[in-house]
Amino acid sequence: MSGPNWPVAGDRFLEKAEFETEGILEEERSGSPNNRLRLIVVLLVVGLALGYMVYAAFPGNALFSLTVSEFFDKAEAQDGRIVRVSGKLVEDSFAREDNSTLAAFQLIDKEETGSAAQLAATYDGVLPDLFFNPHSEIILQGSYGQGEVFHADTILVKCPSKYQALEEEQQASS
Repeated sequence: MSGPNWPVAGDRFLEKAEFETEGILEEERSGSPNNRLRLIVVLLVVGLALGYMVYAAFPGNALFSLTVSEFFDKAEAQDGRIVRVSGKLVEDSFAREDNSTLAAFQLIDKEETGSAAQLAATYDGVLPDLFFNPHSEIILQGSYGQGEVFHADTILVKCPSKYQALEEEQQASS
């Protein structure tokens, strides 16, 4: 009662399914080089994917903010690349066409530096609520382009501190 050249385990013949299962188990126990290689390749691919996602997530945050006078002092900032420029709104410089979201305005340095530099800017979209607050700092992100106008893609408004606003009002009334 012998099978076709099947291995013998003790005093009984191994069935074909048992033989194949034992062979697979022995390969897994021995930690064959193929399994180790697969694990290394999978870990390498996952590591590279995570590294790329971290790298791709931060370029937008690498932009630093220039003041209006710093912007005009740096020629490389005016070559069409995306930059951030901070300042405050020049009084009575805001204009918007009727039934349009296209706004034109000018910014100056927030701190009085003695520089009379004014940056003409445009923005197409809805403006933040605190845009017109005289104590707010406005940060434009965009590029300097045609007609020597800064075309803002994004506008951020830093809220003024209520204490700062109170101090300025007290100084003005003194």
